[in-house]
Amino acid sequence: MRAGSKTPVLKPGITLYFVRHGQTDWNRDARYQGQQDIPMNETGRAQARQNGHALRAVMDRIATADFVSSPLARALETMTLIRTELDLPPNDFRIDDQLLELNYGHWEGRLARDIPITDPDGFKQKSQDPYHWRPIGGESYADLQSRIQIWLSSLNRDTVAVSHGGVSRVARGLILNLDTKDVPFLSVPQDKILVLESREVSWL
Repeated sequence: MRAGSKTPVLKPGITLYFVRHGQTDWNRDARYQGQQDIPMNETGRAQARQNGHALRAVMDRIATADFVSSPLARALETMTLIRTELDLPPNDFRIDDQLLELNYGHWEGRLARDIPITDPDGFKQKSQDPYHWRPIGGESYADLQSRIQIWLSSLNRDTVAVSHGGVSRVARGLILNLDTKDVPFLSVPQDKILVLESREVSWL
């Protein structure tokens, strides 16, 4: 099954500069984070500043862009650091709940290495179908993709967005019309900027 469709998800002419928030201690430790409001660590802050510096190369293109962030603290701080690097008012951006990370439900807070022991049934189900598997009280990648498809199609001008790894994956799946079985395994670096257009993806 394909993630996208024949109709472009982003309107023609729209460019989305997508930034994953900087590292947290939970990212470092491979602990399922989801929608838990975990702050960035110093490595994450350095990554955010680096991404802000990288955006200077396209300052002429983002001068009139919309700036929008997930409401979680790690994303909000990333955005303020980026805007500071761009010499823009740090807090002059929108917040959108649609950009929340994938909800990992009952797995949130657990170390990835412990899951095969603490939840062998869930681990087996996720391994068999990682795109459609839904944790108790959480979301599947299919659920998240439906949410993000609506958000992407709503964009009416170039946008700089700070969000999360799962959101990055499904956005790329939609833009590139990827097989859904590949979406959960896409790389989600925290020190690069994903540039999404109508049918193209690149890194900054």
